[in-house]
Amino acid sequence: MNIQLTRPLIVFDLETTGINITRDRIVEIAMIKLMPNGEKIEYCKRVNPLMPIPKESSEIHGIWDKDVQDCPTLKEIGDEIIEFIGEADLAGFNSNRFDIPVLIEELMRNDLFLDVSNREFIDVQNIFHKMEQRTLVAAYKFYCEKDLANAHSALYDTQATLEVLESQINKYKDLENSVSFLSKFSNASNQKMVDLAGRLVKNDRNEVIYNFGKHRGKTIQEVMKIEPGYYGWMLDADFPLYTKNCLRIAMEEIKAKAKSDDHLDLESKLNLLQNKFKKS
Repeated sequence: MNIQLTRPLIVFDLETTGINITRDRIVEIAMIKLMPNGEKIEYCKRVNPLMPIPKESSEIHGIWDKDVQDCPTLKEIGDEIIEFIGEADLAGFNSNRFDIPVLIEELMRNDLFLDVSNREFIDVQNIFHKMEQRTLVAAYKFYCEKDLANAHSALYDTQATLEVLESQINKYKDLENSVSFLSKFSNASNQKMVDLAGRLVKNDRNEVIYNFGKHRGKTIQEVMKIEPGYYGWMLDADFPLYTKNCLRIAMEEIKAKAKSDDHLDLESKLNLLQNKFKKS
């Protein structure tokens, strides 16, 4: 069964220098773009991370410094990555927690921007964990009855992830064949995230709240009253650039609303005064 699409869906995978979202770099990116008409378009490139690849990382994905020394940097291919993605929704294996945040961080680090605010995210790992609790190698064996011989090669992992997703849709009757449903189902926390790292989420009143640390569950407005320096600390601390940008936007919206409320309050007071003068 093919996935029902109303717009393109990109299944992708990254190989990186490590697992730290803010400090590590991409060394390979592979994408398979599924078009609504059934066409599949592949994109796969190795990337010079402009930093040494740790030995323990190279031993996992098989990419060494010599393999990428003559490859383009992320800055050099960033525009073509953004153009390839276009308006597509995004899918991957552990992509909500890692691949998407890393990709956005790398692009922003190079003054490039990919708007993800209106995209659906399908995390095949979250679907798998909700249904079976396994790894990608086991998922490939379980759903596709094949051995993943080239695990940790970005393109092979991407191809395997796509096959697993299609098999999941075929296997589970509870999984609706739509990107919107799969995106919501593969959201591990079932929270409305504001940033990709899940540091900021929205509560039932659609207010932005902190989702970590000592102020977890409190709105930005509440924290500003009890600890005004917390906002500045977050902007200076080792958080992803996208998280910081979302925090700035949320703060600007709060200030704009407060200014609007003050204006309306002043306007209502002036109207009351004018009515008193008219009566007198």
